[in-house]
Amino acid sequence: MKLFILIALLAVLSLQAKHLHKEKYYQTIVCNKMNGVKEYTLYDNTRVDCLTKTYAIEFDFANKWAESIGQSLYYGTMTNRKAGVVLIMERGSKDIKYLKRLLRVAKEHNITVWSVDRALILKRR
Repeated sequence: MKLFILIALLAVLSLQAKHLHKEKYYQTIVCNKMNGVKEYTLYDNTRVDCLTKTYAIEFDFANKWAESIGQSLYYGTMTNRKAGVVLIMERGSKDIKYLKRLLRVAKEHNITVWSVDRALILKRR
Protein backbone atom coordinates (compact mmCIF):
# COMPACT_ATOMS: atom_id res chain seq x y z
CA MET A 1 0.00 0.00 0.00
CA LYS A 2 2.81 2.42 0.87
CA LEU A 3 4.49 1.66 -2.44
CA PHE A 4 1.25 2.44 -4.31
CA ILE A 5 0.92 5.81 -2.53
CA LEU A 6 4.54 6.65 -3.31
CA ILE A 7 4.09 5.80 -7.01
CA ALA A 8 0.88 7.83 -7.18
CA LEU A 9 2.57 10.80 -5.50
CA LEU A 10 5.51 10.66 -7.91
CA ALA A 11 3.14 10.52 -10.88
CA VAL A 12 1.29 13.62 -9.68
CA LEU A 13 4.53 15.49 -9.04
CA SER A 14 5.90 14.61 -12.47
CA LEU A 15 2.74 15.97 -14.12
CA GLN A 16 3.06 19.22 -12.19
CA ALA A 17 6.75 19.55 -13.10
CA LYS A 18 5.88 19.42 -16.79
CA HIS A 19 5.27 23.17 -16.93
CA LEU A 20 6.64 26.10 -14.99
CA HIS A 21 3.15 27.58 -14.63
CA LYS A 22 -0.36 26.52 -15.53
CA GLU A 23 -1.94 27.85 -18.72
CA LYS A 24 -4.32 29.97 -16.64
CA TYR A 25 -1.36 31.88 -15.18
CA TYR A 26 -0.27 33.11 -18.61
CA GLN A 27 -3.86 33.59 -19.71
CA THR A 28 -4.67 35.87 -16.78
CA ILE A 29 -1.60 38.09 -17.14
CA VAL A 30 -1.65 38.40 -20.94
CA CYS A 31 -5.42 38.78 -21.26
CA ASN A 32 -5.31 41.59 -18.70
CA LYS A 33 -2.54 43.29 -20.74
CA MET A 34 -4.79 43.01 -23.81
CA ASN A 35 -7.79 44.45 -21.93
CA GLY A 36 -9.70 41.27 -22.67
CA VAL A 37 -12.36 39.22 -20.96
CA LYS A 38 -10.95 35.96 -19.62
CA GLU A 39 -12.93 32.71 -20.01
CA TYR A 40 -15.75 34.26 -22.05
CA THR A 41 -18.53 31.64 -22.24
CA LEU A 42 -20.34 31.07 -25.53
CA TYR A 43 -23.94 29.90 -25.88
CA ASP A 44 -22.76 26.28 -26.29
CA ASN A 45 -20.82 26.47 -22.99
CA THR A 46 -17.42 26.52 -24.70
CA ARG A 47 -15.09 29.18 -23.38
CA VAL A 48 -12.84 31.60 -25.21
CA ASP A 49 -9.61 31.95 -23.24
CA CYS A 50 -9.48 35.70 -23.91
CA LEU A 51 -11.97 37.83 -25.81
CA THR A 52 -10.94 41.33 -26.86
CA LYS A 53 -12.72 43.88 -29.04
CA THR A 54 -10.85 42.48 -32.04
CA TYR A 55 -9.76 38.92 -31.22
CA ALA A 56 -10.98 35.60 -29.86
CA ILE A 57 -7.75 34.18 -28.46
CA GLU A 58 -6.82 30.63 -27.54
CA PHE A 59 -3.87 30.01 -25.20
CA ASP A 60 -1.90 26.77 -25.45
CA PHE A 61 1.49 25.40 -24.59
CA ALA A 62 3.78 25.07 -27.60
CA ASN A 63 3.41 21.31 -27.98
CA LYS A 64 -0.37 21.79 -28.31
CA TRP A 65 0.00 24.15 -31.28
CA ALA A 66 -2.29 22.07 -33.51
CA GLU A 67 -5.19 22.14 -31.05
CA SER A 68 -4.96 25.92 -30.81
CA ILE A 69 -5.72 26.31 -34.51
CA GLY A 70 -9.15 24.72 -34.46
CA GLN A 71 -10.18 26.33 -31.23
CA SER A 72 -9.13 29.83 -32.30
CA LEU A 73 -10.96 29.51 -35.64
CA TYR A 74 -14.10 28.25 -33.93
CA TYR A 75 -14.08 30.98 -31.29
CA GLY A 76 -13.40 33.65 -33.90
CA THR A 77 -16.34 32.45 -35.98
CA MET A 78 -18.68 32.25 -33.00
CA THR A 79 -17.82 35.75 -31.75
CA ASN A 80 -17.40 37.48 -35.13
CA ARG A 81 -13.82 38.36 -34.21
CA LYS A 82 -10.41 37.56 -35.63
CA ALA A 83 -8.90 34.25 -34.56
CA GLY A 84 -5.83 34.52 -32.36
CA VAL A 85 -3.42 32.20 -30.59
CA VAL A 86 -1.01 32.91 -27.77
CA LEU A 87 1.58 30.14 -27.86
CA ILE A 88 3.19 29.56 -24.46
CA MET A 89 6.89 28.85 -25.01
CA GLU A 90 8.40 27.91 -21.65
CA ARG A 91 11.22 25.87 -23.20
CA GLY A 92 12.70 28.66 -25.32
CA SER A 93 14.48 27.46 -28.46
CA LYS A 94 13.14 23.92 -27.95
CA ASP A 95 9.65 25.25 -28.68
CA ILE A 96 10.59 27.08 -31.90
CA LYS A 97 9.63 24.07 -34.05
CA TYR A 98 6.06 24.30 -32.75
CA LEU A 99 5.91 28.04 -33.37
CA LYS A 100 7.07 27.53 -36.96
CA ARG A 101 4.37 24.91 -37.55
CA LEU A 102 1.71 27.18 -36.13
CA LEU A 103 2.85 30.18 -38.15
CA ARG A 104 2.75 28.22 -41.39
CA VAL A 105 -0.90 27.28 -40.87
CA ALA A 106 -1.83 30.63 -39.31
CA LYS A 107 -0.69 32.48 -42.41
CA GLU A 108 -2.98 30.37 -44.59
CA HIS A 109 -6.00 30.81 -42.30
CA ASN A 110 -5.54 34.41 -41.16
CA ILE A 111 -4.86 33.59 -37.50
CA THR A 112 -2.93 36.18 -35.52
CA VAL A 113 -0.19 34.62 -33.40
CA TRP A 114 1.62 35.86 -30.33
CA SER A 115 4.14 34.00 -28.23
CA VAL A 116 4.80 34.39 -24.54
CA ASP A 117 7.86 33.05 -22.78
CA ARG A 118 8.52 32.13 -19.18
CA ALA A 119 9.56 35.74 -18.45
CA LEU A 120 6.12 36.86 -19.68
CA ILE A 121 7.55 38.63 -22.71
CA LEU A 122 4.76 38.80 -25.26
CA LYS A 123 5.64 39.03 -28.96
CA ARG A 124 3.34 39.38 -31.92
CA ARG A 125 4.58 37.05 -34.65
